[in-house]
Amino acid sequence: MPGQTFDYHDGATLLEAYVALPATEQAERPAVLVCHAWGGRGDFECAAADKLAALGYVGIALDVYGKGVRGRNNEENSRLMQPLLDDRALLRRRLLAGVEAAARLPMVDTPRMAAIGFCFGGLCVLDLARSGADLRGVVSFHGLFTPAAELPSATIKAKVLALHGHDDPMSPPDQVQALAQELSAANVDWQIHVYGGTRHAFTNPEAQQPELGLLYNAVSAQRAWQNMQSFLSETLE
Repeated sequence: MPGQTFDYHDGATLLEAYVALPATEQAERPAVLVCHAWGGRGDFECAAADKLAALGYVGIALDVYGKGVRGRNNEENSRLMQPLLDDRALLRRRLLAGVEAAARLPMVDTPRMAAIGFCFGGLCVLDLARSGADLRGVVSFHGLFTPAAELPSATIKAKVLALHGHDDPMSPPDQVQALAQELSAANVDWQIHVYGGTRHAFTNPEAQQPELGLLYNAVSAQRAWQNMQSFLSETLE
């Protein structure tokens, strides 16, 4: 299903999202936002939006770096991501600009919105939840978990699902436990699914750097996508 792009802004920063529509004709549909990994909004995130459209949702791949800004290797990806990790208030504002832009689309049933994210995008969806954004649910795939020390969490409205590899060096088991404690203290409806023998970036077929802890795992990827579908069905339907 071919999608299309649309521009939106965070202040003076021009951003570009990709939207994929379901085949069924209906005035408004629930929407699922896709937050990108550290390389920027690319083919992987747009393909995820297409897959969400095939499930009947409006799939919208957001952008937090800027229109056309992409990393070409690990070093460039890190340089793009780090300023937003260092300034989580900026990241939150950039993310909320995307939520607001998505909510303005005429095909979106605004009360029924959720967000998913991969790697850095997993942190992004958790930060959206922490911001108190009006989302029904968020799903973090092999995400980063550490909350922003300088930003107090608002009341979390979203249900939370984290899909995580036990052998992920970016978020080891102690950080998984810390996330569970954080969400429990906030009285959030949360789930964490941990997959054994699974490393970081396990949903991405191009992740083939085991020396860095980055490795695709087809079985865990399929299980995680199925778990996401059940969560979205419960949360948005």
